[in-house]
Amino acid sequence: MVAFLGDEEKYPCQFGHKVGDEVILDGEKIIGKICPDVLPELIPKMMALRYAGPRYKEPLYYAPFWYAGVSKRDPSMKKYDGIGFKPIKEPIVEPPYHMGTLLPPKAFEYPYPTERVVLKDVTVKCPDTRTVALFKLEAFDLSDTGYDTPYFRRQMVILHKISQKPGLEVDKLLDEFTTFEKEDIHPPLTPIVLGTLLEELELVGYLEIRDRKAHITPKGERKLNDFKLTLSEDEKIALFSPASKP
Repeated sequence: MVAFLGDEEKYPCQFGHKVGDEVILDGEKIIGKICPDVLPELIPKMMALRYAGPRYKEPLYYAPFWYAGVSKRDPSMKKYDGIGFKPIKEPIVEPPYHMGTLLPPKAFEYPYPTERVVLKDVTVKCPDTRTVALFKLEAFDLSDTGYDTPYFRRQMVILHKISQKPGLEVDKLLDEFTTFEKEDIHPPLTPIVLGTLLEELELVGYLEIRDRKAHITPKGERKLNDFKLTLSEDEKIALFSPASKP
């Protein structure tokens, strides 16, 4: 929870939210407290981030009008723009708690923004327009619980293989797995599954792919080592020793 856009002193949040409150979906449970009135908007975006990760953008992120500033009616300009408006080339500053504060940051600014940042962050607002608690959503790690567990384990094994051969060519990564490892462990390590798992590892910063060659990052090394500490000896042998049979 990053801000109150309304007057929280005059209209205190009755759920007791405070700036800095965190809620985490770890793949099987929601950790932390969240006002139930936020859930109808929060859950769809949470699920979008769960599958798309940091690639997810709000549909309106792609709209150009956020960067066109404010305009006023001017019928003489209709011959140019087709509807009759003229840009206002001056900053517009609304008073505190004006409805304009509900707009995403940098929207309709003048001087015009030089970067495409409007709706770059994924956010949700509480429906109480007096207080308007603002929540920012981020995909910050891999899901490693629930039915995501097998996919996460595959990703850790992939990191291990790459850590053993820095600069391993992505197109030859499947050759590092035995037939049993590719076909008889859930999920089967097909080229498409491998490609998606690699993409996720790169998105969260655990590996880098340069010139079609994979390199584990220091962050990835730490993640892999932390994962290995959670395993039994049998699991370590099963996951990190070449396997041709159960």
